[in-house]
Amino acid sequence: MGRKLLYLLIVGLFVSYYIYTPLPDNIEEPWKLTLISTSMKAFLHLASFAEFLGLRHFADLMMLTVAIEEVPPTSDENVTVTETKFDNVPVRVYVPKRKLDAQRRAVFFIHGGGWCSGSAALRNYDLVSRWTAEKLDAVVISTNYRLAPNHHFPTQFEDVYNALRWFLLENILEKYGVNPERICVSGDSSGGNLAAAVIQQLLDNPEVKIKLKIQALLYPSLQFLDFESPSYQEYSHMPLLYKSLMVRVTSEYFTTDRSLEKAMLSNQHVPAESSHLFKFVNWSSLLPERFRKGYIYKTPTYGSSELSQKYPGFLDVRASPLLADDSKLRGLPLTYVLTVQYDIVRDDGLMYVTRLRNAGVQVTHNHVEDGFHGALAVPELKITYRVLDQYIDWLRKNL
Repeated sequence: MGRKLLYLLIVGLFVSYYIYTPLPDNIEEPWKLTLISTSMKAFLHLASFAEFLGLRHFADLMMLTVAIEEVPPTSDENVTVTETKFDNVPVRVYVPKRKLDAQRRAVFFIHGGGWCSGSAALRNYDLVSRWTAEKLDAVVISTNYRLAPNHHFPTQFEDVYNALRWFLLENILEKYGVNPERICVSGDSSGGNLAAAVIQQLLDNPEVKIKLKIQALLYPSLQFLDFESPSYQEYSHMPLLYKSLMVRVTSEYFTTDRSLEKAMLSNQHVPAESSHLFKFVNWSSLLPERFRKGYIYKTPTYGSSELSQKYPGFLDVRASPLLADDSKLRGLPLTYVLTVQYDIVRDDGLMYVTRLRNAGVQVTHNHVEDGFHGALAVPELKITYRVLDQYIDWLRKNL
């Protein structure tokens, strides 16, 4: 009897470890979020164990799980949904069925997933695109891109950039009835990273005549130099994006060499010769005081030059849009930035807001005090619809 009781206690402790997730008091529907977090933690541990056994790569297993959540391009009474390719990049297109005499506005949307998972076909992103098309009466282009670990930077950037350039061709805009003066590029999380990066790069391309009206960045990850900002320190174990997971997928964006991940986890991956870049991500001067919360900025500890020579992408402005200088930022369009309080990459968005405003860019900053990373794309939770409505309402007024 004593041994059975011990086994039961061990099992109980193990289950409690997975179920118990300390959440802030103002989180809406905490039990739902806890259950989602529990299943996510269990999967991540299983994926890591399977990788340890040499069965499959961690990111490959993530993609297998994601594929279960994909839905077909199904049209309904309000929106026609089709799939095609823009410059060989698969995209999903949402066109409202409501007749309109004038040309429509358009949203070019880039999904998140840490550059190594996700797709436009995921149920949550299909919902975001469908709602945006219907409620905004806009054409929505939801783009895919090749993923790590089979493809590394700059492949993801180039896929999105090429698909966007294709969409901005005059004949393509005419085909979908899009007003060239009313186009927004948007994305969430790593999709927000790609959105910010491709918009910056478009400014240097004289062949692209269309000027984007809006960029909308939803809890974006915008830099890979400093993984010790206050939000990284305070919310490293907060669902739905843990620091360990963020560093893993970030390193996978550039290489399968785990030495980069290890250096990033210790925040010692930037070489001394790149020290000048830290001025662009110095949160001690770029974060509003209430978000610093008494955290003290420490002088960076520099790492070996070997990693940056092998994998220079993490120091590339196309991967870290916060590294753009002010002269580049001045040319950016009207900007919407969504940040959420309980999010390790919260400070990336906050710093970008500060830098854009200092450069003279008009910015609307929506900070959700009870939000967490992924809040826009969890259909099981009420917060998703609240945040999505705020985003669409702002686009309706400004696009």
